[in-house]
Amino acid sequence: MATYDLDEQERLDELKAWWKRWGNLLMIGLAVVIAVAAGWRYWQNHVVTQSLEAATVYEQLTQSLAANDAKAAREAGAMLIDQYKGTAYAPRAALLLARLNVGAKDLKSAQAQLEWAAANSKEPAVRDLARLRLAGVQLDQKQYDAALKTLSATHSDAFAFRFHDLKGDVLLAQNKSAEARAAYQAAFGKMAEDNPYRNIVELKLDALGGEAK
Repeated sequence: MATYDLDEQERLDELKAWWKRWGNLLMIGLAVVIAVAAGWRYWQNHVVTQSLEAATVYEQLTQSLAANDAKAAREAGAMLIDQYKGTAYAPRAALLLARLNVGAKDLKSAQAQLEWAAANSKEPAVRDLARLRLAGVQLDQKQYDAALKTLSATHSDAFAFRFHDLKGDVLLAQNKSAEARAAYQAAFGKMAEDNPYRNIVELKLDALGGEAK
């Protein structure tokens, strides 16, 4: 019995020594784990809440556009970009506001919104669309070199023919007929046979005296 008590005392002493040495670190580590878990839970809840709120504001934006209420649409779009920039709705709102500004002949504002959408969207399709529209606005402002730079960005195959076609328009505006023809031919080659836009590109090639390939 005495031996048993002695063994228990030794284990107890070892435990006390271990705790004295490592106890504080263990408690700190446990506190960090709890804090990280709580922070992650808070962040997840925050993301969900932000997304739901942004969806509501985005719906207000689209409804305002449908009702031709430009003032309300601009307010809703600005709120999404300022307060919900981390959501997928903000770049989409920037696209809609840019289209609204193009209609109002405010190309400078449209360009700024499209640049923001292209830089901040995490969706490849939205980025590609923003870059295409941005290049179009740059072309309208005769910013030819800027437009070509925008169109040189990496893009998905689904948008390839549109990038080549618009590049052809920019080059043609610069009186670079041979390079424009090559861009149109590249666009034509990227389109499916049932794509109705093939006829338009073919007409552009005919005007330049080049064959579709």
